[in-house]
Amino acid sequence: MTDIPRPPRWFEDGELHFALGIEDTFVPQARDGERPIDEYELTEHYQQFDTDLQLVVDVGARMLRWGIPWYRVAPAPGVWDWSWVDRVMDRFGELGIRPIVDLLHYGTPLWLDEQFAHPDYPKHIANFAHRVAVRYGAVATDYTPVNEPMIHALFSGEYAYWPPYLSGANGLVRIASALAEGFVLSQRAIAEELGARASFVHVDAGMRYVGDTEGPEHRDTVARLRHQSFLVEDLVTGSVGDGHPLLAQLRAGGVDDGLLTWFRDNAVRPDVMGVNYYPLHSTEVFEAGVHHSGGFADPRPAFDAGTEGLREVLTSYAARYGAPVMLTETCVTGTVGQRLDWLDRSVQTVRDLRGEGHRVVGYTWWPLFDMYEWTYRHSTLPRAEHLLTMGLYDLVEAPGGRLERRRNPVADRFADYATAAETAVRP
Repeated sequence: MTDIPRPPRWFEDGELHFALGIEDTFVPQARDGERPIDEYELTEHYQQFDTDLQLVVDVGARMLRWGIPWYRVAPAPGVWDWSWVDRVMDRFGELGIRPIVDLLHYGTPLWLDEQFAHPDYPKHIANFAHRVAVRYGAVATDYTPVNEPMIHALFSGEYAYWPPYLSGANGLVRIASALAEGFVLSQRAIAEELGARASFVHVDAGMRYVGDTEGPEHRDTVARLRHQSFLVEDLVTGSVGDGHPLLAQLRAGGVDDGLLTWFRDNAVRPDVMGVNYYPLHSTEVFEAGVHHSGGFADPRPAFDAGTEGLREVLTSYAARYGAPVMLTETCVTGTVGQRLDWLDRSVQTVRDLRGEGHRVVGYTWWPLFDMYEWTYRHSTLPRAEHLLTMGLYDLVEAPGGRLERRRNPVADRFADYATAAETAVRP
């Protein structure tokens, strides 16, 4: 009997796939002086998901990065409420949109004390992942186990900015290793349930550092930050061995040889390595005589590295992990003209890389519609004061309180690119 060859998966067909994302940050815990962040609530996606998904189709995209709010689905230990997610997944199926599901986009359930630092966090997230795959495997076969795990680790482990508010190098190691363990268990649980139908888009932030990076004042910090940007992906792919530059930091933070052996024995690989890159934010500047701890609380200056930075992050991740790469988030916050300019230049850069033989399989404009800045969490101002003009659709406060989505010229240009790419792959 002749074996029937398996048809290529979307990232194996040789084409460039245009995708979109809906901002899905969830940080539901809040201390005095803080507000929870739920971007679906702020943007009214919970109420408007039906028409929001239609907007994806209207601009020619057939792929959407979209997250499940774990803290809402699991409101109490052992309690699961899938009612809203059921409706959204049905809509994905109706419209023929391929979801790339963000399982974790920063938030844990409110009942999970210590959040990522809870000793059972990895088991809890893996249980959630398995339940998602069982329930939605007919519609959703592409998963991102953790979005931007190193941003998680920095904000929750080094900067003490998000729960559980750990700080310093040891705090970062504790959060990064926990996230990595949960990442591995989640991917393996989904793969066990869905088998060969499952594919995994690992996603992390492309972080760059320039300026006074070689002098004695900042050299060690810059070296650490550059190595750290790959830390979680190195752990989950079993790439941390005796020669790893962060081995001493990992051991000082409590990661012993037994855990490192476990990562190597249980390594998971990306089918696609996703990289998020924002030209106005992804490159931080070190200055002589100036010291910043980083993050929103004490940010370093940023440098617009444009397409040069985009090219560097995509090629560096491709070389390091040997997988096809996808630009999984990009945009600029600015006028329509500035957004159009970046859309054109970034698409051309991706096309150039493909022309040079690099396996770049996807381009994602993030977000579909505007979002609200994370500084909302530490503010008392109304949401409108934190609006970030980033999307293909503007968010507009309408009379009566509804948040309207108004198409802008960036949507038209994106639709041109997406439609042309879709037409090119049709038989």
